[in-house]
Amino acid sequence: MTASTATALTHVRVFDGERLREPGTVVIDGPLIGTDPAGARVVDCRGATLLPGLIDAHVHVRDARTLDRLADHGVTTALDMGGWPPALLDSLRGMPGTTALLRAGAPAAAPGSVQSRMPHFPRSSLLAGPGDAPAFVAERAEQGVDYVKIIAEVPGTPGALSQETLEAVVRAARERGLRTVAHASAVAAFAAARRAGVDAVTHVPLDAELPAAEAELTAAEGRFVVPTLAMMEAVAEALGHPGLDYAHARAGVAALHAAGVPILAGTDANNAPGAPASVPHGPSLHHELALLVDASLTPLDALRAATVLPARHFGLTDRGAVAPGLRADLVLVDGDPLADITATARVRAVWCGGVERPGL
Repeated sequence: MTASTATALTHVRVFDGERLREPGTVVIDGPLIGTDPAGARVVDCRGATLLPGLIDAHVHVRDARTLDRLADHGVTTALDMGGWPPALLDSLRGMPGTTALLRAGAPAAAPGSVQSRMPHFPRSSLLAGPGDAPAFVAERAEQGVDYVKIIAEVPGTPGALSQETLEAVVRAARERGLRTVAHASAVAAFAAARRAGVDAVTHVPLDAELPAAEAELTAAEGRFVVPTLAMMEAVAEALGHPGLDYAHARAGVAALHAAGVPILAGTDANNAPGAPASVPHGPSLHHELALLVDASLTPLDALRAATVLPARHFGLTDRGAVAPGLRADLVLVDGDPLADITATARVRAVWCGGVERPGL
C-alpha cells in the first residue's frame, strides 16, 4: 500500500449516499474527503461511479487477510457479529489501509445451545437466566464492544434463552448505551427478539414467511433488520431440510421492506469450521445487494443498505456518504449500479481512510 497523498477524482459520477450526482470532482485529502484539488494527483474517472465505502453489517473475522479480502472488494467497514477472544479482535482494529472493524465480542447464549459447544466459547456468555444478564453486559462493556449480540432461538426449545433473559440483556445493554443485535432465523425467534426490544434482528426466517403483522410491528417499534440473504440462501441449499426454504427469506425481506423497516446489507461471511455454510468475505456483499434487489428493494435502496443506513443505525457518523470532512472510504466501480446493481462488483479502485488499495 502507498502512503495517502491528495488525489482528485475527476469526471466521476457520485452516489453520495442519497442520490447519483452529475459528473464532477471528489478530492481525497489525507484520510478525509476534501474540497481543494489544487496540487492533487488527478485521476480521470469517466464512465465510472464513486460510492461510499461499502459496509457489511454482519461478518465474522479471524485474521488480517480477511480484512484485506473485504477491502479489495470495496467493503471498507465490517461489523463482526460474534468473535472471541477479545485480544484477537482488538489486534485487528485500527489497521491502516484496510477494512475498519467493529465488534460484538462473544454473544449471549444459553447453556446447551450450539454456541455452548463451540471451541473456547466463553462460559461467561452462557446465561442460565435473567440474573446473569447484567454481568454479561458489564463484561462486554469492559471489553469496549460496539454493540451486544444475543442469540434468540425458538422459545421453549432446548438451548434457547428465555424471553425474560432476552429482555434482561436488552435492558442491561441499554443502561450502558449499547445497541443490541439478535440472531433469529425462525419466525418465533424473530418475534421473541422483537418483543424483547432489541435494536436489530440479523437474519430473516427460513422456516416460514414472516407474517405481515410481524413486519408491521417491527417497523412500528423502530427496529431494523440485517437479513443476510447470502447466508440464508447458502444454508437452505447446504442443509436441504424440507422446512427450510430460501423463498421464505426472500418473502420476509419483501414484507419488511413493504412495512417500512430499514433493511441493512450484511452477509454473515465466515470461514469458521462447522458453520452451517461458508460465505466468502468480499464478493458476498455484492451478491447480497443483488439478492436484496431480487427481494423487492430498488438498486437505490440496496446501495443505501450498504452505505448510509448502516452508518446511521450503528452511529458511524464519519462514513456512509461522500461529503467533505467524512472519512475517505470510497469505492470506484465501472458502470452505473443504480441502473444495474451488479456494477458494484466491478471494482476499479478502493480507498480505506484515504489509503488507496493496490489494484485487483
